[in-house]
Amino acid sequence: MAQLYPPAEAHDQGMLDVGDGNRVHWEVCGNPNGKPAVVLHGGPGSGDSPFWRRLFDPAAYRIVLLDQRGCGRSTPDAADPHTSLAANTTEHLIADVELLREHLGVERWLVLGGSWGATLGLAYAERHPDRVSELVLFSVTNTSRREVEWVTRDMGRIFPEAWARFRDAVPEAERDGDLADAYARMLEDPDPAMRERAAIEWCRWEDVHVSTDPAHEPDPRYEDPVFRMRFARLVTHYWRHAAFLEDGRLVREAAKLAGIPGALIHGRMDISGPADVAWKVAQVWTDAELTLIAGEGHGVSGSTTLDAILAATDRFRPATAD
Repeated sequence: MAQLYPPAEAHDQGMLDVGDGNRVHWEVCGNPNGKPAVVLHGGPGSGDSPFWRRLFDPAAYRIVLLDQRGCGRSTPDAADPHTSLAANTTEHLIADVELLREHLGVERWLVLGGSWGATLGLAYAERHPDRVSELVLFSVTNTSRREVEWVTRDMGRIFPEAWARFRDAVPEAERDGDLADAYARMLEDPDPAMRERAAIEWCRWEDVHVSTDPAHEPDPRYEDPVFRMRFARLVTHYWRHAAFLEDGRLVREAAKLAGIPGALIHGRMDISGPADVAWKVAQVWTDAELTLIAGEGHGVSGSTTLDAILAATDRFRPATAD
């Protein structure tokens, strides 16, 4: 198993005013003169964590991390029920990443994203292909309506007892409809007890549908009431709108990535995010190397997935570093 790189402390950080009353927290670590790379975290709503910077050789890379709108150290906090999510869409996030690139004086950078970060990474790269040197994506999603339906309803065939609890937390009249939409409405309810119940049950289901990997462990962050409220509000907001993207756009427009080297890394046992999504992207973006990993699921709980991510960032690092 490959070893994560040692933790690299931030040597620069700040809050970027991106408009609409939002300020996005960012930080830079690694080699100040190294190859620029930006990390797009999952969720939506997970926020940055020290893990991400350990996927890069800090002697070779200038590693940029940011907390997307409404999460982590960015403000205002989506955990606050008074925080509007109206100016929190994929287009806003793409613009934020591009504004940060300009703010840091980066010409082109490697983009790395996992899960939701893979959706955002594809959307950003397809909008600004001239600003992307390479693209490394794992647990590849497109956050399409079909994928949302798959996670919120079809996965009930794999985990029927857990899904029944997830469904039954929704008012009876809404149980046969769009469950992401129903949960989003519950999370906006004036009653704090209703909001808290919705956040608990949403995060409980999140922990179940990604648990097909034998190495899976429950996410301890869901025990934090602030984190789970923030996470649940942002995930349901994006899922109810299918990431605010035209259906099929990310696969169709992957042709814009021609000439950009990349890696698509996906676990065969990622049943909540089936491998056909990564495979379809790879059929259009032929410069990407697709790696399907037997026996491993969503995220990086499996050692072979982690090996593949580290191998990709090592492959794209510069031959020498200042």
